Amino acid sequence: MSSILRQATLAARQASRVRAFSSTTVARKDIVQDIYIGAIKSYKPTPVAKDAHVGVVKQFTLPPKPQAPAVPADLASELSSYDAAEPTIATATSTGSSAGGLEENGGGADEFLEVLVADVPKPDHGHH
Repeated sequence: MSSILRQATLAARQASRVRAFSSTTVARKDIVQDIYIGAIKSYKPTPVAKDAHVGVVKQFTLPPKPQAPAVPADLASELSSYDAAEPTIATATSTGSSAGGLEENGGGADEFLEVLVADVPKPDHGHH
C-alpha cells in the first residue's frame, strides 16, 4: 500500500509541475518591435512652410498668341500669275556614277526598280 501511495504522490507532483507549465504561459515581448512602434507613435513630421515652393517653382506665363498670316493685298493677281506659270522640272546633274547609271541615261523609277529586283549574277572565281 505504501508503494501505491508513493506512486500516487509522485504522479500528483508531476501533474502539478505539468499544470504549472501549461497554466502559466510566459509572455515574451519583442523588444525591437516595441521600440519600433514607440518610435512610430512618437514621430511628428515637421510642418511645411506655406512659401516653401518659392524659388523652386517658376511662375506660369502664357505663351504669346500666334499672329495670323498676312494675306497679300493683290491676291487675285498672284493667283493668276501662279496659274499661268509653267511647272518647272528639276533635272539632276550628277558628276559621279549612280546605281546602274539610270540617272545619266534618263531612266525613270520603274527602270531603277527593275534593276533592284533583277537577280545579281554570281561572281566567277576563276574556275576555267
